[in-house]
Amino acid sequence: MEELKNLAKSAGYTVVGKIEQVREPDSRYQIGAGKVNELTELVKEAGAQKIIFDNPLKPVQAYNLAKATGVESIDRFQLILEIFTRRATTTEAHLQIQLARQQYELAQAKERVRLAKMGEQPGFMGLGAYEVDVYYEAVKKQIHTIRRKLKKIRGKRLIHRERRSELGFSSISLAGYTNAGKSSLFNALTEEKVPVDEALFTTLSTTTRLAKFSKKRFLLTDTVGFIDRLPLTLIEAFHSTLEETIYSDLILLVVDLSEPVNVVEKKLTVCLETIERIEALGIPIITALNKIDLLPETEICQKLESLEETVPNPIPISALHETNLDPLKQEILRLLKNYVRASFTVPLTGETMSFISWLFKRADVHAIEHKDNSAHVIFEAIPWFAEKVKSRVEEFSGNFEKA
Repeated sequence: MEELKNLAKSAGYTVVGKIEQVREPDSRYQIGAGKVNELTELVKEAGAQKIIFDNPLKPVQAYNLAKATGVESIDRFQLILEIFTRRATTTEAHLQIQLARQQYELAQAKERVRLAKMGEQPGFMGLGAYEVDVYYEAVKKQIHTIRRKLKKIRGKRLIHRERRSELGFSSISLAGYTNAGKSSLFNALTEEKVPVDEALFTTLSTTTRLAKFSKKRFLLTDTVGFIDRLPLTLIEAFHSTLEETIYSDLILLVVDLSEPVNVVEKKLTVCLETIERIEALGIPIITALNKIDLLPETEICQKLESLEETVPNPIPISALHETNLDPLKQEILRLLKNYVRASFTVPLTGETMSFISWLFKRADVHAIEHKDNSAHVIFEAIPWFAEKVKSRVEEFSGNFEKA
C-alpha cells in the first residue's frame, strides 16, 4: 500500500484516504459489496475524484465501481502508464507507452464497448458510440502503426549500438528498482548531470556516456527502473530500452540498502526476475548496495550479513556522497578483466600516425617508441578490438604480437 501511495504521488495525485480488504476477489467489484458501500461513503466524505486499486481490475469491475461510487476506478497498471506518460521525454518513450496502452485496450476493447452501451460511466465515456468490431479493428490498426514507427527507431538504435561497439569499449548497464539511486550513481561515475528525483520512474529513456577509471574506458548506460509486478505488456513495450541491458558486458544492479531487510530482499528478487525475463541473466552482475550514508555502520554490517546468500558481488556505496566508489570500480575492473595485452610495429606514415592517434582514444596505450622510421606500440584492449587493430596493422604491412 505504501508503494501504491508513492506511485499515486508520482502520478500527481493527492491521496485522501485508503481502504484495505483481505478476501477472495469479488467478480462484480473486486472487493465485497459491503466494502463498496464503505468506499462510496469515503469518496463522498473526502471529495475524491478517482479510486486506485493495487489489484488488476476487469472492465466489468471498473464499470460497476464507477456506477456505485460515481468516480473512475483504475488499477496499478493504468497508474504506472499515467506516470510513464507524465515522465516520457523522447519520441520512442511516448510510442512505447502508447503501444502498452493500446495493447491493454485491445485485450479489453470488446467488453468495454459492450459495457458502455449499457450506460456511460466515468472511464467509459464515449465508447458507447462505437460498434464493437469497428473499435477493436481501430485499436489493432493503431498498434500496427506504432510498431512500424518503433521499428524505424530501433533500426537507428542498432546503428548507434554498432557505432559504439566500434569504439572498442566494454559496456555497463545500470539496472535496479525504481528510485534506488541509479541516476545518482550514473552521475557519480560519468560526472554527468542526468535528472535525479525522489519520485518514482525519473528515467524512462536510456542515456549512454563514457566513464573512465584506471586508464580504462567504459560505456555506461542508465536504464528504466524495475518495479514489482511490472506488467508483461510494459516489459514488451520497453524492450528496445531494456535491450541495452541484454547487450552489455556487465550489469551494475543498484539496490537501496536503507530500507528494511525484507523490502530489500523483495526488491532484489523483483530485479533479478526482471533481468531473467529480458534474458540477461547470463551477464555478470555487481550489486551496488546504495544509500549507506543513511545507515549506522552496525546496521550496514548486519544487513550485509543477512543478504550474503542472495546478493551477487555486493559493494556497499553512497552514490550521493561518492562513498566506496573506488572498491566498486575495482570490482568492475576485476569482472571485465578480459583485456588482452598486445604490441605492434608499423612504418611511420601520415596514415599510420592517424591510426595511432585513433588508437589512443579507444584503448589503453602503455607505451610508444619511435625508431628507424617506425613506431612500436604496446596497448591493452578487449579481445575483439585487439583483433580489429591486428587487421589494420596488417593492412599497413606491420607486425602484430599478443603478449
